[in-house]
Amino acid sequence: MIQKILIANRGEIALRIVRACRELGIKSLAVYSEADVQSLHVQLADEAICIGGPRSADSYLKADRIIAAAEIADVDAIHPGFGFLSENAEFAEQCETCNIKFIGPPSSAIRSMGDKAVAKETVKKAGVPVVPGSDGPVANEADAIKLARTIGYPVIIKAVSGGGGRGMRIAHNDVSFAKELHVARNEAEKAFGDSSVYIEKYIEKPRHIEFQILADEHGKIIHLGERDCSVQRRHQKLIEESPSPFLIANPALRKKMGKAAVRAAEAANYQNAGTVEFLVDAQGNFYFIEMNTRIQVEHPVTEEVTGIDLIKQQILIANGEPLGFDQSDITFDRHAIECRINAEDPARNFAPSPGTIGLYYSPGGHGVRVDSHAYSGYQIPPYYDSMIGKLICFGKTREIAIERTYRALSEYLIRGIKTTIPLHKAIMMDPVFKEGKATTAYMEDFANRTPAEMFE
Repeated sequence: MIQKILIANRGEIALRIVRACRELGIKSLAVYSEADVQSLHVQLADEAICIGGPRSADSYLKADRIIAAAEIADVDAIHPGFGFLSENAEFAEQCETCNIKFIGPPSSAIRSMGDKAVAKETVKKAGVPVVPGSDGPVANEADAIKLARTIGYPVIIKAVSGGGGRGMRIAHNDVSFAKELHVARNEAEKAFGDSSVYIEKYIEKPRHIEFQILADEHGKIIHLGERDCSVQRRHQKLIEESPSPFLIANPALRKKMGKAAVRAAEAANYQNAGTVEFLVDAQGNFYFIEMNTRIQVEHPVTEEVTGIDLIKQQILIANGEPLGFDQSDITFDRHAIECRINAEDPARNFAPSPGTIGLYYSPGGHGVRVDSHAYSGYQIPPYYDSMIGKLICFGKTREIAIERTYRALSEYLIRGIKTTIPLHKAIMMDPVFKEGKATTAYMEDFANRTPAEMFE
């Protein structure tokens, strides 16, 4: 039985895991970098150990130091959160070798789904629709251009080991393809240590819709509905909601996509929490793009529409417990919207805004949830992702959720740094978003027709 969990992450997700552990009566151990000594998860965990310098490469990405901390503190399990080592098959394998439970899927599932070309082939065999493209990494420029012509422009070049929009480039002809192939390979090498890329048909102005999966260690796999993540900037999600406005009007498509997501998880012999991501065109055709083998940043919107605590479920599954509900038990009787609050200046091309928060006041009231590690006086380090919190608002209908989100954003006071709060307020009032018509091309269009002063 799991008695103590090491949290191999930082910020709001680490704090979220600390809270889940406490409610389950499980001890928590925070590991932290020198830059995070004042972080809230370090203060609230039962124990804390410093594992290195401020840069991720010197701390949160040091698997050997994390394993050493786990052995010193005698923990039973490690929760990786998202990012850092959460989708690192070698780290999961190290945990397994050291008899420490990795709270996530087996290393074999991470490996098969982490290589996007392998993942695509795996789910394709299970009858899940995939975007037309290469069967694996492209070998050289000449073969790649030949394949791009066969698929038909535009095409998208993607890093095999990619994520977060890095190593991803769009080409509309042979000339741009050669240039973008070179750029994508360089980005992939720098970000992931792997320059391999593959090619897919670029689906123009699709919706990005993902399904939350839970799978226990006894063979049961179910989905908890979808999240619409179409509001993105450079492939980085800004706003997520559940259910998808597109699928509200297409319940038969939701059922079909949900079944496909479960088949994808079955094909990967999946366990624990995961997300199957699809692109959906205007006609309702959907295509598998990847599976995230971890908890997602946007998991709270699923929690608020289903009433299921996903972090607790991850821990219970890792403890060997069967899922306590069936697919027929999952209901969606709310609408939830999440805004990622980043320390960035949207009026200046989203320039990072690290620094000290002079005043921090989070909103409240009915239907409002804030997941954040920030507080007045907190100094935001310049070494990590810019997200300092997530605002999640929910209500009986989408209209209520939007109104509540705007009200809560108006109450969210952060002084001393720039944030994306003004941007989110502008989006909540935008007719295209309010009508549920946003696609992955939405942000470019929104920026072109919205004065920059709206983001001040």
